[in-house]
Amino acid sequence: MLVMLRAEQIVKRYGDLTVLKGVNLEVKKAEIVSIVGSSGAGKSTLLHILGTLDTPDSGAITIRDTRVDLLKPRALAVFRNTHIGFVFQFHHLLPEFSALENVCIPGWLAGTRKSAVEVRARQLLKSLGLAERADHKPHTLSGGEAQRVAVARALINQPDVVFADEPTGNLDSIRGKELHDLFLQLRADLGQTFVIVTHNEELAQMSDRVIHMKDGLVAEDGGIKDLPWASK
Repeated sequence: MLVMLRAEQIVKRYGDLTVLKGVNLEVKKAEIVSIVGSSGAGKSTLLHILGTLDTPDSGAITIRDTRVDLLKPRALAVFRNTHIGFVFQFHHLLPEFSALENVCIPGWLAGTRKSAVEVRARQLLKSLGLAERADHKPHTLSGGEAQRVAVARALINQPDVVFADEPTGNLDSIRGKELHDLFLQLRADLGQTFVIVTHNEELAQMSDRVIHMKDGLVAEDGGIKDLPWASK
């Protein structure tokens, strides 16, 4: 199976505090991996470094076949926008733009033809049950709808991997379950790879692999399950 993400000996310090102490991790294509652990274990720091939102003090990060830790800032920004998707606990939609426009923004930034981006955005919103909400501003959407718009935005550039940081943390149990099911469906339909930091035990157990972090290290790796979609 194709290795979509590889992290080798990732170390991160903040002053005298070493948050990550040499983390090693591999994620396969079409795998859903959840990272769990108590507060302070380093899981969100690791996610932000894997997603290139932060930089390690040492170690190597490869996404598909690119050593992202070696990229210069401008090249890294381009790579991040075109190869990586993000879903956060709070959807971070821009309030002055419609749902459709929020989804389109990463595609426009990537320089893709405007009409092509809008067609794909509408297709994504339709597939996520939001076709009728495309022209609505974020303040008129429910929490679950806004989070699905954020998922569509994460997918607009057909990223290699989507990183999700507590994606159900701001949703009730019903909407959280819907988002869990959505991730599974996207993996089945698109072969999408997800790396998720979560405190939600149900979401973690629905993943292909659960990685437990403790004191800045991988304390337990649940092992890779058979992935029927990995060949897509």
